[in-house]
Amino acid sequence: MRKIILAAVAAATLAPTIATAQSYGEARRSQREVLESRRDLNDARRYGDRRDVREARQELREDRREAREDWRDYRRTHGDIYRRPAYVGPRGYRYRPVTVGYRFAPNYYGRQYWINDYQTYRLSRPAYGYQRWVRYGRDVVLVDTRSGRVVQVNNGFFY
Repeated sequence: MRKIILAAVAAATLAPTIATAQSYGEARRSQREVLESRRDLNDARRYGDRRDVREARQELREDRREAREDWRDYRRTHGDIYRRPAYVGPRGYRYRPVTVGYRFAPNYYGRQYWINDYQTYRLSRPAYGYQRWVRYGRDVVLVDTRSGRVVQVNNGFFY
């Protein structure tokens, strides 16, 4: 009886780990499929006719939709990662939505706002030395550290 109980407890603790790995693997496969579809679309534009291009575009659209769904599932199952302490901005901070091209003052992309573990949040790797992922309110922003210009914005990233 004791062995059965211990086996049940072990299975209960391993099940979330297995589900997490499966979710992460699905998301990785979806990203690979998007890249393959993009390559297929480029090949269809070069060597195919209109019908080939239309089919390749449709496949790319479907793969992107599936990748977004996998991303949402990952966020939903790993919600504790995306719950961060309250954001405390620089002196005189007031949140304003930003878009690509917006220029931040240097105070807004200082070391205390950097997101160094971008892989944990499944963000893309920034260009070496010149770009950083920065937390700005609930958003995550990719900033060019030489000019302070915003390169990419993920609104409502943190809960």
